[in-house]
Amino acid sequence: MNIKYDYITFGLVLVLLLIGMVAIYSATQGISGEISDLFFKQLLWVGFGLVFLIAASLISMRSLERLAYILYALSILGLILVMFIGKAGQGAERWISLGIVRIQPSEFTKITTILAISKLLSDKYADVNRFKYFVMGTGIILLPALLIAKQPDLGTALVFVALIIPLLFWAGLNWFNIFVILTPILTIIASFNFWAFLLVMMLISLILFFSHRKPGVIAAVFLLNIAVGIITPYLWGQLRPYQQQRIITFINPEKDPKGSGYQIIQSQVAIGSGGIIGKGYLNGSQTHLRFLPAQHTDFIFSVIGEEFGFLGSSIVLLVFLLLILRLIHLAALVHDQFESMIIVGILTILFFHVIINIGMTIGMAPVTGLPLPFISYGGSFLLTNMIMIGIVIGIAKNKIGLTL
Repeated sequence: MNIKYDYITFGLVLVLLLIGMVAIYSATQGISGEISDLFFKQLLWVGFGLVFLIAASLISMRSLERLAYILYALSILGLILVMFIGKAGQGAERWISLGIVRIQPSEFTKITTILAISKLLSDKYADVNRFKYFVMGTGIILLPALLIAKQPDLGTALVFVALIIPLLFWAGLNWFNIFVILTPILTIIASFNFWAFLLVMMLISLILFFSHRKPGVIAAVFLLNIAVGIITPYLWGQLRPYQQQRIITFINPEKDPKGSGYQIIQSQVAIGSGGIIGKGYLNGSQTHLRFLPAQHTDFIFSVIGEEFGFLGSSIVLLVFLLLILRLIHLAALVHDQFESMIIVGILTILFFHVIINIGMTIGMAPVTGLPLPFISYGGSFLLTNMIMIGIVIGIAKNKIGLTL
């Protein structure tokens, strides 16, 4: 039997894994030159990840569809358990300890959430533009987001929020409903300045006037944004101090150069000092003198930028771009709505992680603690990414029939 396999997606992931191991080796090497245990642990996780990827590619999509809601419910239960028996990690209760292994339920919930909403909106009677399915779809996404934000892990919670627009759009959400979702985000940003808030509300009112919707709908959307603008400053006061500081630091890192701005400043110094071709492998001063914080996890891209320069950084970005374009291509080719939505959900998560992680290393996004897919150190995160890619490969080889 001729079994066809998506070697393009698999090959791109292998390249990213190799880049990750090279960068982690440098980032975790001791000042005296010894190899850190973290490198060998990540090597082990890569081995497990490849096994998980292959196993996931062999799973029947119909089985995943049947089990989607059950798996989602179990993952929600895991998030609830974290609140009671979770172990603290950098100020947040995110882990469940199973002896020598620590499991991060929020990572695996990404997969189950995609499966659940894909099953809901792929039903032949489902219409995402109907209020019932719109609320159910957003509810499936927001429930784990709220539980994860409670841990608190705002960065991972935002990953779930990022799923809403792409998945609902792919399911057929019309432009007005997308507008209804996006306007509160714009209102939140503008709510801290009276004149900016006034300008945004005038713009929203103008669009609503020309939308030709029912007066009740127009009034509801308008009042929703007014309410968001009023409540946002209050919610800002409810954020943890370190969360507020991260946002303030994103806007102006120099305001606290020895505190929360230290990470961004040191990262920018590392990347900037790399120049065109970098300082050379294992020769990064910011990295090996330990000026760069979280250099094997959140700021691994800074290590690459310092040691391999603009050229090395561009290669990493190119591989990620090819992977994202590959997933978009596959999502468009798949005719099964359930499977197509799964691919869109997976590429959204990967894209969001890449954009935010690299953005925060160069000061264009707040420090959210989101690692770089396939490259940053971390077991649960890597396994989740490998399982997601395995599912994509399984869909490609079973449904598209590509000769790859």
